[in-house]
Amino acid sequence: MTTPADAITLLVHKYGEGDKDALGRLLPLVYGELRRIAQKHLWGERPGHTLQPTALVHEMYAKLAGQSAPDVRDRIHFLSIAAGVMRQILIDHARTKYAQKRGGRQEILSLDEAQHACLEKPAIMIRIDDALNELASQDPPKARLVEMRFFGGLTAEESAQLLNIPVSAVRRELRVAQAWLQRELNQNSHEPKLSTRSVPS
Repeated sequence: MTTPADAITLLVHKYGEGDKDALGRLLPLVYGELRRIAQKHLWGERPGHTLQPTALVHEMYAKLAGQSAPDVRDRIHFLSIAAGVMRQILIDHARTKYAQKRGGRQEILSLDEAQHACLEKPAIMIRIDDALNELASQDPPKARLVEMRFFGGLTAEESAQLLNIPVSAVRRELRVAQAWLQRELNQNSHEPKLSTRSVPS
């Protein structure tokens, strides 16, 4: 008898092999988890904001459906990819909004504030994205860990499983990455960049 977990794994594999129909069948099975990730991304948004968790999940689905399927291995990997797509959608929204209204003092902020930045403060969202891009250019695994843990909502154990490394290594690398990002945020006083980057896979 096929369990829900088996069905998800099968559909993830079919999607990774290029079956776009599998993505549509997979979405309802992991919708609750995707919506929780979207809510985490949209934490702090004012009530009635145009981009709500449901809309973000649907926009994420449309983006995934419109591009080549990534090399996805399992449910956790799929959720990590989906979280990255959601974050990039929000960053693109923030860059568009910031381009329409530039300027303002670049205050020093904590990583926690940056993590919970909302679309009402696009410059902060762009600054954390610029910092993550810089970290990714120097140490891609650490940048991916930050994305998975703080923006994707994956636990340390899930991150360890996805990257096939010990949980202790995940926590150690995250501490180093957080310290680096905090220094970068404190030192970054230039205007955020307005260019967009490709969706992570």
